[in-house]
Amino acid sequence: MKYSRTKMEKLVKNDPELSKRLKQIMAELDLEKSFAYKALYHADVKDGGNHQRNYQEL
Repeated sequence: MKYSRTKMEKLVKNDPELSKRLKQIMAELDLEKSFAYKALYHADVKDGGNHQRNYQEL
């Protein structure tokens, strides 16, 4: 599975839990949004993460 920013943006837009998590990552790690999307992908989506199926369906 390969990272796609557009897929991550759609996934976060459609899931309030992920949107909240994205904002949390941005605040805690002081990251720009583009890097926070990538961090969220690796933390919650990739390799059997909680949102992997939803990501693959996009």
